[in-house]
Formats: sequence, structure tokens, C-alpha cells
Amino acid sequence: MTKQKGKLAMPTPKDEGFRAGFAVLAGRPNAGKSTLTNALVGQKVAITSAKPQTTRHTIRGIVHREGYQLVLVDTPGLHRPRTLLGKRLNDLVADTLSEVDAIGFCLPANEKIGPGDRYIAQQLANVGKKPVVAIVTKTDTVDRQAVTEQLIAVEKLGREVMGESGFADVVPVSAVEEFQVETLASVLAGYMPLSPALYPDGDLTDEPEAVMVAELIREAALEGVRDELPHSLAVVVEEIIPREGRTEGHELLDVRVNLYVERPSQKAIVIGKGGARLREVGTNARLGIEALLGTRIYLDLHVKVAKDWQRDPKQLVKLGF
Repeated sequence: MTKQKGKLAMPTPKDEGFRAGFAVLAGRPNAGKSTLTNALVGQKVAITSAKPQTTRHTIRGIVHREGYQLVLVDTPGLHRPRTLLGKRLNDLVADTLSEVDAIGFCLPANEKIGPGDRYIAQQLANVGKKPVVAIVTKTDTVDRQAVTEQLIAVEKLGREVMGESGFADVVPVSAVEEFQVETLASVLAGYMPLSPALYPDGDLTDEPEAVMVAELIREAALEGVRDELPHSLAVVVEEIIPREGRTEGHELLDVRVNLYVERPSQKAIVIGKGGARLREVGTNARLGIEALLGTRIYLDLHVKVAKDWQRDPKQLVKLGF
């Protein structure tokens, strides 16, 4: 359901004709943006993790439907920055917001609206005349009464920050249970301009393969580790090259990757006792990479220490930020 004239109602098309454009999913870290992107696209194009701030690159997921094409931009979570990396991530979000046609503001149903949400809402209110659709995510984690209470709270926040008209729409969704995912796609598409398709049918993302490979490895490396590691882990793909001497039908790609952390103690966490954890990371990541690249790979992982790289401008550039 969506909000129209102060009430919750089913969305209606804005116009006849094919529509295509860009929408950003914004919100504080771990608000469900990456999971929702993957659900809308129908395939993994953005990494997901229970740890906050796992998304470091702007991932575009392309939603193809009969009447529209919706290009989703998944950004790092907006937050009050404490490091140079944090500031650069926020700058990335601000640049993205200025270039899209509509904004989806993700607020999880299982967490009360807090100062972080209000901070982001105020930032979005200052973007300009862009429609902001409030998306209440993770509705599968709470009961119906809690969802209703969160919807009311989100409506109130919209009026407080955006003025009497509030958010352009309010849509409750569950990416896990695919509840109202298609409704949300239709609502966002309604704010896209009349336009021919921007990408060919079948394209799901415009990210370079190396970036997608790095994200899959980063996701595998973040599984089950301490809270401080997500902020300190960077992944750089050094090369993806065909193995020489392989016959047709037996192709193999050599994928060489460096994982960077800030301290030797973090390096030990990633590698694990006797290298067991790093081997597990490689095994888990390889499946996704082979599916992405469409061929078998040999994954060569190395863990290196780049001291305090989040605060070092030169290191940030070297690591792609």
C-alpha cells in the first residue's frame, strides 16, 4: 500500500508510456537497502550482511518490467562520519542523491525511529524537489501491530521534516518474503520520466566485473567476524586473467585478490587458525564468482595490513575510495 492524500492506498500509474530512470535507496547502515535491491532485481547484485556499513561502492541494479525500467542505486548508509572514509562515503551518497529521479528512504520496521533516521530525513529534505518514498523494510520481523505503529511513526516523521505534504509515498515491504516488492517497484517507476530503456534487456547491473568480484569476497569475509572488522576491510582485485594452455570447455580464470585490514590482529581474524578461515572465505566466495563470470576460477587470496587506511588519503585512493 502507498500513501495518497494522507491515507494509505494502492498506487496508481502516473502516466501512459514507457518510463525509465534512476532511484536511490538511502537510509542508515543496515536498514535493508542491499537486500531490497537484490529482491527488486531478482538476483544478487549488492552484498548483504548483518554488519553495518558493508556497502562501499554504488551498485546499480536494473529492474526490467513491461512498462518501465528502474535503475536502482544502492549506496553506503548515511551516517555521521567519524573517519575520512566515513566522510567520503557520505559524499558519495550526496553526489548520488543529486543525480537520481526519486529517492527511497529505508526505515526498518523492527527498530524505532532514532536520531540517525531524523538526520538522514533532514538531509533528504534538503536535496531539492525530488520525490522521497519512505520504505518500511523488514516487515517480516515484527507483527502486524508493530508494522502499523511504525507506519504511523514514519508518516509523522515525514510531516515534521518534509512539511505538511510529508513523504511522497509510504510503502511497507519485506524483501525476504517478497511482500509488496512489486508494489514498491511500481511506485518508484511512477516517478521516473517518460523515456526509452536506458540499458539492454538482460543487463542486471552496470558495475565492472572486478567490483562485483570484490564485493562477493568482502561479503564472504565479513561472515561471523567481530564488529570492528567491516569498517576496516577493503578488497582489491589485482587481476582476472585466463589460465594459459586450457582447452575449449575446460577454461579457467585466475583471480588474484588482496584483502586489506588496518592491524595485524585483524589480519589474524581474517586468516584464522592455520589459514582455515581464509580457505572458508575462498570456498564461499568462489561459488558466487563462478556464477557471475560463467566459468570455473582459481581464487588466490592474500591478506595485507595497511595501517589506519581509513584515515589516510593516499591509502584511500590506492584502495579505490
